[in-house]
Amino acid sequence: MRIPAPFKIGIAVLSLAGAALAPTIASAQTQAAGMPDGKWQVSASIYGYLPTIGGSTTFPGLPGNPSSSASLDAGTIIDNLKMVFMGSLDVHNGQWGLWNDVMYLNLGNSKSGFRDFAINGQPASVSAGMSLDFKGTVWAIAGEYRLPTGNPAYTVDLLAGARMLDMKTTLGYSFGGTIGSGPVAGRSGSVAVSETYWDGIVGAKGSYAFGENRQWFMPYYVDVGTGATKLTWQAAAGVGYKFGWGELSAMWRYLDYAMKSGDRVQDLNFNGPLVAATFRF
Repeated sequence: MRIPAPFKIGIAVLSLAGAALAPTIASAQTQAAGMPDGKWQVSASIYGYLPTIGGSTTFPGLPGNPSSSASLDAGTIIDNLKMVFMGSLDVHNGQWGLWNDVMYLNLGNSKSGFRDFAINGQPASVSAGMSLDFKGTVWAIAGEYRLPTGNPAYTVDLLAGARMLDMKTTLGYSFGGTIGSGPVAGRSGSVAVSETYWDGIVGAKGSYAFGENRQWFMPYYVDVGTGATKLTWQAAAGVGYKFGWGELSAMWRYLDYAMKSGDRVQDLNFNGPLVAATFRF
């Protein structure tokens, strides 16, 4: 059986203050260009991230058809959120550092419909309902090396590491109806696709400080990788302002996956803004 129309689900994820305590991509961008050896510096952030999620998955074993597909697509839908956790940690000692980031999402949506018609003069109706649930974890960990730029306003950290994507997508279905006064045998069930991907990544992150006393800054992040997937890449950029206690920043973040031919998950992406309050220790 072919799904009548693309099953769309979008997610606007709001990680409220206190829901995640750790640095995001924006959190480690404005450390001083020269950091003394032997002194540990840790960054922590509270942030909100509001991405949309897009992608498509092929499901095996649906009634009447060994394979069908459903699409994750951009939409409006904070109500689809069931649970979220986002956090990361950036630690530096001199020019060397360690960065990691975790994003966990649990969301779902459902649709239902009815159709009335007649068979040989007998009234009939058919009902159908579908639900789509998505659980996913994206975890990245990388070592960092800060390049000497010769300009205290400009920082560049080279990074190399790995990113894991673990996801489970479940499609539920139910069908039923009546002909005349008698019910038609219904069918219901669910099918699920679970995949875990590990990719090596390389990239860079940093910031450029400007304005009076260099309180304004422009953070950026970019990486690219491959391994279990055909290609994955991520980019983020924005603007921030430094205070005595830390800084506030706003960025646009995009994470994309292109899977290899034959994979049940064809593609997946996260796209949206984030706002972070960063504290340093």
